[in-house]
Amino acid sequence: MKKSILLSCALILAFASLAQPRQRIGFNEGWQFKKLPNADNVKFATAADTVWHPVDVPHTWNNIDMQNAKNSYYAGDAVYEKNYVPEEAQKSRRHYIRFEGVGEQAELFVNDVWVGRHKGGYSAFCFDITDFLKFGQDNKIRVKVSNKAAADVIPVNHHLFGVYGGIYRPVEIIVTAPTHFATTDYASSGIYITQKEVSEQSATVHVKAKIDTKRERRGQYEYEVSIADQQGNPVVSDKQEITVEPAGTQSFTASFKIDNPHLWNGLADPYLYKVTASLYENGQKIDEVIQPLGLRTVVAVAGDGFYLNGKKVPMYGVCRHQDREGLGSALTNKEHAEDLELIREIGATTIRFAHYQQSDYIYSKCDSIGFLIWAEIPFVNRVTTFEADNAKQQLTELIRQSFNHPSIYVWGLHNEVYKPHDYTAALTAQLHDLAKTEDPDRYTVSVNGYGHMNHPVNRNADIQGMNRYFGWYERTIGAMNEWIEKLEKEYPDNKLILSEYGAEANINQQQEKLGESWNFVSQFYPETYATKTHETHWPIIAKHPYIIASYLWNMFDFATPATHQGGVPARNMKGMVTFDRKVKKDVFYWYKANWSKEPVLYLTQRRLTERENKVTDITVYSNIGKPVVFLNGRKLPAPEQGNTDVHYILKDVTLKKGKNIIRTEVTKDGQKYSDQIEWHYSGKTVNSNAQPEFKGNDKEHGGLF
Repeated sequence: MKKSILLSCALILAFASLAQPRQRIGFNEGWQFKKLPNADNVKFATAADTVWHPVDVPHTWNNIDMQNAKNSYYAGDAVYEKNYVPEEAQKSRRHYIRFEGVGEQAELFVNDVWVGRHKGGYSAFCFDITDFLKFGQDNKIRVKVSNKAAADVIPVNHHLFGVYGGIYRPVEIIVTAPTHFATTDYASSGIYITQKEVSEQSATVHVKAKIDTKRERRGQYEYEVSIADQQGNPVVSDKQEITVEPAGTQSFTASFKIDNPHLWNGLADPYLYKVTASLYENGQKIDEVIQPLGLRTVVAVAGDGFYLNGKKVPMYGVCRHQDREGLGSALTNKEHAEDLELIREIGATTIRFAHYQQSDYIYSKCDSIGFLIWAEIPFVNRVTTFEADNAKQQLTELIRQSFNHPSIYVWGLHNEVYKPHDYTAALTAQLHDLAKTEDPDRYTVSVNGYGHMNHPVNRNADIQGMNRYFGWYERTIGAMNEWIEKLEKEYPDNKLILSEYGAEANINQQQEKLGESWNFVSQFYPETYATKTHETHWPIIAKHPYIIASYLWNMFDFATPATHQGGVPARNMKGMVTFDRKVKKDVFYWYKANWSKEPVLYLTQRRLTERENKVTDITVYSNIGKPVVFLNGRKLPAPEQGNTDVHYILKDVTLKKGKNIIRTEVTKDGQKYSDQIEWHYSGKTVNSNAQPEFKGNDKEHGGLF
């Protein structure tokens, strides 16, 4: 009788375990790490690197060496280990391990048995480890990681940016019932939400679920989908009986019509519904997945711009690299959120997440903030002709993992990839076809660094992006206007995005006298030249609707381990904000004044404190009205209008010897705003007024930094 009771209890516990929805267990603390240097990279590893070190994830081994010297970083193999003890009672359930990002190739071993391999440093991947586990005991989870460049994995080199090594995004264990929403469908949610015929009157929504089973026999289940509004109130729901066969992944779809939907309207009103997909067996919920739903239409019109829900929206864009000084790519949600707050402050409405898939957290935050975003794969810079399969794999991962984010409006296929032209053009066309098969409702874009619409690799995507650096890599600052007008005339029906533009700005380098071009291979990148570049470029862009969206390069300085230019090794300084996110450059306030609705009153050249010219100009950015400017307490004449209606210049102001206080004021709606800086005039040469020798940047960009 006692044995019978114990057996009954065991069966009850087993059924209760099977009837539980999935568990998600963070697997980030308590790892052990060491490098595995070989002959190629042993010089970058010390004896201390080859012993075990306790680390928590996110972790990268390149947070210092990839940022501080040219081509002097460890790109090689390393290993991570951690124990996992699954409960004996969970033996009948499935156990998966999901990595959100490992740079750049990973092999997984459980109890020294090889489980699988993933190639790609920016997309998530998920393995079923159930059959490799010993339940109720310690299990050794071992991950061999490499960030060595490989011909068959994009990006194929570290030239445009460094691929940080390590498990640099979160890891989790997912425990499910034997029948569950798919976890290994390219590590997606297993739920795909499509929307059709969206208007203010109605919207049709389809929710497709992919379901896996490890049962030996077919089973009867119920698939339920419910949609709630932003306050959690039920809107529509559907429950259907389904039969799941004991083989393969199977798909089931629930369809709805929502009357008078509340539309997702970008920054103005980023309204999100909540979609809950549930799976039931014998009346018990055995799995559940929650996904966002933002109902919207995004339409690009050649020569005109973008329309969100039928209304034209300004596409004030910035690009974002994810790395940060001292942290590399091993960021927490705190750093991601801080970046988005800075982007929101500058007044941007759209973000290009370059040049790779970024954190799912940051895409989710864009959903709730209301940014329109461009997501892309790291097919950049060079071709080996061995990367086609991996490019297709990473594009599939990007789309399936990010499918339900309403903020994403376009999939990026490549950036500045050229010879062999026939191969690149053909692969881009295949990637476009793949994207349209996976997701017919979003645009695709590819990016060229040359200025020709008829370049051999162009026009294989819905939208053509072009990176143009007038006055930096080519010609003069103002030449952008001529380039746009030529394209407007010759290719009026092509959708064009200015996908990058800008110039480098080292805040510790300043110069008063500036020309119209720069020697970009020098060690001198004055902040003032970048300011002049953007002050010229933005008004040109703003007056040409032929550029349907533009993205300044870059929101933040970032690491480029193949370079040493501008006086700082391994650094690209085209950012609006410094690498450590501590200093907002003058150009940050230029765009904030032009784009943001927040009040801006800002005096430029605040870091060019030591002045050598007695007669000089004073520049003020003000989006709250014409400023009043004082020099050493004396009111100056009214400033002239500059390149835009927020740009004010006082020309030929005479400084006195020694300290000069410049102050500006504006009173608006009864509130007084002011800004003040200090300059010192000595009459001596304190900054080099001689621009570095101009060497050949009259040639077009075509794929530099």
